[in-house]
Amino acid sequence: MKKTCWLTLGVMIAASAVAQNNTNTLPPIPAPSPAVAPAPSIPAPAVAPAQTTPAPAKPKKHKAKAASAKPISEPTVTLVPGPAVVAVKNANVRGQAGLKGEVVAHLVSGDTVTVLSQINLDKHKAGEPAQWAKIALPSSTHAWVKTSFIDAASKTVSVKKLNLRAGPGENYSVLGVIERGTAVNPVTTKGDWTQIDPPANSAAYVAAMFLKQEAPAPAPEPAPTPTPVPEAQPVVTQPAPPAEPAVPPVRIVSHEGIVRSVGSLAAPTKYMLYDPATDVNINYLYSSSPNLDLSTYAGDRIIVTGEEGMDARWKDIPLINIQTIQVISTNAVPNIIYHSPRQSQRH
Repeated sequence: MKKTCWLTLGVMIAASAVAQNNTNTLPPIPAPSPAVAPAPSIPAPAVAPAQTTPAPAKPKKHKAKAASAKPISEPTVTLVPGPAVVAVKNANVRGQAGLKGEVVAHLVSGDTVTVLSQINLDKHKAGEPAQWAKIALPSSTHAWVKTSFIDAASKTVSVKKLNLRAGPGENYSVLGVIERGTAVNPVTTKGDWTQIDPPANSAAYVAAMFLKQEAPAPAPEPAPTPTPVPEAQPVVTQPAPPAEPAVPPVRIVSHEGIVRSVGSLAAPTKYMLYDPATDVNINYLYSSSPNLDLSTYAGDRIIVTGEEGMDARWKDIPLINIQTIQVISTNAVPNIIYHSPRQSQRH
C-alpha cells in the first residue's frame, strides 16, 4: 500500500514540473532577411571554331501525299463484234474490265484485235475508263492452268471445267473456261501451273476508246422484184344475165393481139383485142368471171383462147368468151382508147 502511494505521489510531482515548463514564453523568431539576387555569371569567352566549309543542309524529306485521280475525258464509243484496230501508241490488255485487272498483254498502234462485245461499267473510279471492249486473247499472250488437271499422256483437260488464268495462281483473273477433253499445247511450267497457248474461247479486256472500227459499208439495195403477171384462171361459162343479150357459143378459137380499152358505152365489152400491124379489131373480150380483171392486161400482147360468137347488136366484130390468157409481152404499146366509128358518128 505504501509503495502504491509513493508511486502516485511521484507521478503527480512529475506532471506539475512539465506544466511549469510549458507555460514559459518562447523567444521571438527573427524576421527573415531580404533575398539577395545571385550575381550574374559571366560567360567565358567563346573560342572561334576553325575555319571549315560548312556541310550543305540536307533537305527535309516530306512524304508525298497520294494525288487524287482526275476524271478523264472519255468519248462515247460504240463497238460491234468484229475486227478493230488499236488507235493509240500503246494500250494495255487486262484480265478484267477495269484498272483492277492485271496487265496480260501490250498492244501498239495498228494492231488488229477481234471484239467480242462491249462492256460499260456502272460503277468506276475517277480516272478509270467506263467503256471496255472484250476481245479475243491475242495469239502472243498465254494462259495458265493447273498442271494436275491436264492429262500428261494425252495433253487434254481431265476435269469437267477448267479455268484459264492470267498467271500461275488462283489469285489471277479468269480468262476463260475449257471443258473436259479439250487438247492444250503446253509452253512452260511454273510450280503447280502450266502455261499454254490461248484457246479459242479465251478473252481479255482493253479500254474501248483505244480502238476504232471502220464504218460498215451500206448494204446494197435489193434489185426490184418484177411483179408477176397473174396466171389466167379458167373461166367457167355461165349463162349471160337477162339484161345482156345471150352470146351463143360458136367455136373455140385462139387469137393473138394487143388489149386496148373501148371508149363506146354501147360496145358489148370495155376491152378488145386488135392487131397493131393493121389496126384491125379482132375480138371484143368478154368474161363472166369476177376474178378476171382485164384492165391489168391493157397494152399487153396476149394470146386469148375461148368461145367465139357474134353479139346481136354488133355483127361486124366477133366477141370471145375468155377461157385462158397467155401474156407474151407487157406494155407492148400504150393503152389507147378505141372509139368505134358508130360512136364517133353520134358525136
